[in-house]
Amino acid sequence: QVQLVESGGGLVQAGGSLRLSCAASGSIFSINAVGWHRQAPGKQRELVAVISSDGNAFYKESLKGRFTISRDNAKNTTYLQMNSLKPEDTAVYYCAARRRTTMRYDYWGQGTQVTVSS
Repeated sequence: QVQLVESGGGLVQAGGSLRLSCAASGSIFSINAVGWHRQAPGKQRELVAVISSDGNAFYKESLKGRFTISRDNAKNTTYLQMNSLKPEDTAVYYCAARRRTTMRYDYWGQGTQVTVSS
């Protein structure tokens, strides 16, 4: 089992920045990627960014240049730096860990609310 705890959400004005953190614990060896997802009210959850165990990063195309995913292996923590935030970025942001054996995001955090005011 892997436990994920997100932090760093909050209320920010449009144009501002936030950095989300996702601290992982438990069977870290069993995962090979951590992804940030978000779900806005009335919308489907979507993948925002992923970073693999070998450091490769993938982004939702429309977010490239504004969002950056990174990780600190020593702290088992993955970050999502969000700049130039827009009201449409308002959502609950979840981190999820992809399990090696299933290649699915089998472990999820509780989510952290990000609200961007105009």
